[in-house]
Formats: sequence, C-alpha cells, structure tokens
Amino acid sequence: MTMWDMEVVREFLPRLWSGLIITFEVTILSTSLALVYGLIMAMLERSPLAPVRKLVGTILEFVRRTPPLIQLYFAFYVLPSVGFMLDGFTCGVIVMGIHVGSYMAEVYRSGIDAVDKGQWEAASALNYGKGDTWRFIILPQAILPMIPALGNYLVLMFKDSALLSTITVLDMMGETVVFANSTYHYLEPMTIVGIVYLIISIPCAFGLRALEKSLNKNQRS
Repeated sequence: MTMWDMEVVREFLPRLWSGLIITFEVTILSTSLALVYGLIMAMLERSPLAPVRKLVGTILEFVRRTPPLIQLYFAFYVLPSVGFMLDGFTCGVIVMGIHVGSYMAEVYRSGIDAVDKGQWEAASALNYGKGDTWRFIILPQAILPMIPALGNYLVLMFKDSALLSTITVLDMMGETVVFANSTYHYLEPMTIVGIVYLIISIPCAFGLRALEKSLNKNQRS
C-alpha cells in the first residue's frame, strides 16, 4: 500500500499557496474581461447593421467551436512568429477572458431578449437615447436574472485556469506539475491540488444555486 510522504507534503504546500494566488488572479482578471467582452458582443449582436451582426456572430461561433487549449497554444506559441509577444500570464488572461466571454454573450443575449418589448417602446416614448436606454432601463432589468448563470462561468474559469499551466504559468496546476516532475512524487501534489479545487468549487456551486432560488422566489413574489 502506498503511503503518503509527509515531508513531500510540507515541501509542496508553500508552492501550492503561491500557485493558488496566481490562480485567483487569473480567475478574477479573466472573468472581469469576459463580463465586459460578453456584454459588448451581445449588444453588437443587436446592431441594426447586418454586416456587424454577421461578423460578431462569426467571431463568437469560431471561439466557441475551438478548444481553449488550442487557442492558448496559438496565442502563446504562434503569434510571436508574427510579432505579437505576450507573457504566459497576460496571454492566458486574454484568451480565457475572450473564450468564456463568448459564452457569456449568449447569457447576456438571453437576458436582454427576456426584457419586455414594451420597455424599449417606453424608452422611445420618453425620448431616451440608445445609451440611456441600455444603461437605465434594459440592462438593470436584464442583468439581475443573469447573475447565477454568469456566476457559473466564474467557477468554470477557476477550474479551467489550470490550462494555463501548459503555457508556463505557475498557477496551482503549474506549480503542481513542476513540483511533481522535479521530485518524482505525483501522488501527494496531484491529490492535494484536486482536493483544493473541490473545496473551492463545490461551495461556490451550492452558493450560486441558493442565489438562483432566491432570485426566482423574489421574481414570483
């Protein structure tokens, strides 16, 4: 029976903590980018100009239909050959932000479409400009029901940030792989990092479910 080496665990934990900080930074920055990018793309999908709608739709479909790992490799290893040099952290944040933001765009679109058409007509009757209509009338009504769905993408981003270890980013997974490869101890670090992902992800998932139920209850009341 394989026994855990506690000396390996003690040596690994500081590396894990360092990687956890990077993972949180990637998650927060990528999610922030995704939220903004997704909203912009969702609004552009409603452009009165057909070429703009078609271009945005094509971009979103392309990003959604290609694996994020390939996108990371392309941005980190291929783009430098044409003069676009990015460090692993910046590259990872941008690629993951755009990838997840492309899915968030669909969430935004659904939320915007759920706003009663009468709200648009009321805004027009009150002589609101497009900017004020979006800011004061449509988005406040659309975004609140979207929060649980958008929150799910935050959890997804936290888990998928492990992909950045493939482009030299020393997040939790990156630190784990480097430590395991250098010590030839895989059981302890791989098990611990998996447990940490679970410890953080599962409470977040339950919290989002509770939030969704609360919002649905408030909407019905």
